[in-house]
Amino acid sequence: MASRALEVRLARRAKRAGVTLSASLAGPLLAYFELLQRWNRRINLTALTDEDEAIDRLLLEPVLAATCLPAKTFSLLDVGSGGGSPAIPLKLAAPHASLVMVEARSRKAAFLREAVRALGLERASVETARLENLALNPEFQSMFSAVSVRAVRIGVPELGAFGRVLQPGGCILLFLPSSAVPGEISTSDFTNVAVHPLLPAGRSFLLKATFAG
Repeated sequence: MASRALEVRLARRAKRAGVTLSASLAGPLLAYFELLQRWNRRINLTALTDEDEAIDRLLLEPVLAATCLPAKTFSLLDVGSGGGSPAIPLKLAAPHASLVMVEARSRKAAFLREAVRALGLERASVETARLENLALNPEFQSMFSAVSVRAVRIGVPELGAFGRVLQPGGCILLFLPSSAVPGEISTSDFTNVAVHPLLPAGRSFLLKATFAG
């Protein structure tokens, strides 16, 4: 169970960000956050050391981004999942989604599998692989409704891989530090590009674009 101090801190940060968290969402978010903190003492899962900033970036940004996901059942691929954010908070905020997390580093993939187990996440799995290899696997081609990415450089090869795994009309969700649109997207097969501010401080943005297929 999360400490009372951490519960209060999350509630305060959520209020500041204009996010309403139900008890059924806040509890699992805190359980994930505490698990991340424990594992981070052994392996480098996040470089964020300020707890307020970590709550904002790792928990609240994905919860806000979840409002951009379809309300109906859909499948989400998270690329370079690392410490599990944005993937796990997105899944917690949108429990109707199925989730596949892709992480090439085995120790981080082990953490992700433990998080899936500890949080009891249904229809959630981890692939220890690189995106470019997974995208060539027929099992995953045209499988996903959405792809989420944070802290991964996006170039032409990555956009091509997204196109292989996305269904026509699917979308990418890119977590960005500014409102600038990466130049490669303007010349890609992605349309309806829109950038949404996430936290009030104005240092975090979500780019959403549709795969024309």
